[in-house]
Amino acid sequence: MAEVSLADIKALRERLGTGMVDTKNALVEAEGDIEKAVEILRLKGAKGNAKRADRSTSEGLVAAIESATAVTLIELACETDFVAKNEKFGALAQRVLQALADSGAETLQAALAVPTEGGTVQSIIEEQAATIGEKVELRRVVRIPGEHFEVYLHQTSKDLPPQIGVVVAYTGADAETARSIAQHISFADPQYLTREDVPASVVENEKRIVEEITRNEGKPEAALPKIVEGRLGAFYKQVSLAEQEYARDNSKTVGQVAKDAGIVVTGFARFKVGA
Repeated sequence: MAEVSLADIKALRERLGTGMVDTKNALVEAEGDIEKAVEILRLKGAKGNAKRADRSTSEGLVAAIESATAVTLIELACETDFVAKNEKFGALAQRVLQALADSGAETLQAALAVPTEGGTVQSIIEEQAATIGEKVELRRVVRIPGEHFEVYLHQTSKDLPPQIGVVVAYTGADAETARSIAQHISFADPQYLTREDVPASVVENEKRIVEEITRNEGKPEAALPKIVEGRLGAFYKQVSLAEQEYARDNSKTVGQVAKDAGIVVTGFARFKVGA
């Protein structure tokens, strides 16, 4: 059996992002030849792609890129934090992100089919998965158009790449307030821009739930409409960005803060890894 050094194992792991055991075994099989070991790992990984299809990807990163008229935000997922913080994984994310920004892709299906050097977005992700021996997937993509933008990427741990990404599109000139609203979104996780944006089906379902809760509490039938209306108002304050209490000053809503700053939020998106 060929002897391999810890230095070679470390170098190959940093290069490919592969696991310790797989890396060592490949070097042993290659009799210490690093390039041959790379080939062994890639071939082994390619054969394992199908087996990894059902495995969980709870780690990864979010990344964003801005053009003159839009921001593209992605979540690229993997299985372990070791891969998530690997330089190769980060480079793959940037490669995917640039391809999507150049193409203008707005949906996941369209994004995976975008051509790039060496194949499509889907094929280069699969190639990376084969190399590192983990499932890797582009989980989400969104393209937010607008006039001005603020992008906020938050690291939940200093050892990991950004885990929460927020894009805010707005009109007006107060970039500082727009950024503070992006930071608010990262924390408060609104689902819609205004109450008018909440789908009617969602409102009707919430109304049905709060009516049932109110009846089960034994409230008088005559009082139901007013109580339900109040509880729906609380629901809107939870899911609508404009009606949420502003994280930096809960005496104001986000809508009031934006109005005072002379800006109008025209769109936003928030991704959190694994959520």
